[in-house]
Amino acid sequence: MRGATFDVGTALDLGERQADVVVSGLVLTFVPDVPRAVAEFARVGSYVGSYVWDYTTGMQMMRYFWDAATDVDPAAASHDEGPRFAAVSGRDPLRDLWTGAGLRDVEVTGIVVPTVFRDFDDFWEPFLGGTGAAPAYAATLPPEQLAEVRDLLRSRLPAEGPIELTARAWAVRGTR
Repeated sequence: MRGATFDVGTALDLGERQADVVVSGLVLTFVPDVPRAVAEFARVGSYVGSYVWDYTTGMQMMRYFWDAATDVDPAAASHDEGPRFAAVSGRDPLRDLWTGAGLRDVEVTGIVVPTVFRDFDDFWEPFLGGTGAAPAYAATLPPEQLAEVRDLLRSRLPAEGPIELTARAWAVRGTR
């Protein structure tokens, strides 16, 4: 980008910088104090934007997994990103965070992405990788319990052909 400079900082402390734009992509769910981070973005930037996955209701793949995992093992609920990230994973929470930081002209837009899997095996394989909350949880299960989750998921999804789901992210922007 011609004439642009990029600085890196922590979400909670951007130092003495001033910027035209502060953008945080898929980060807020990993920040320990989201309201403080958004206030820091607003302090530094004239234009503040972000986007996050909607783990509460918009990530169909994850909803199917966590619902089945919790049906098999109620303790799985404590690992589910939906409730854990509810304070940042939706239209209203993001609007409230941005306006609470003093930003104006706040707009929140849903972005829906198709997630199509060839078949059940294509859907299931990412849960076996160990990276991310759901795969990390799955890795802790004894083989017979993991098989119960898999079989329950298989019964709740199309038996043949592609599995067509969606993933939703929320994008938010505002001005200082």
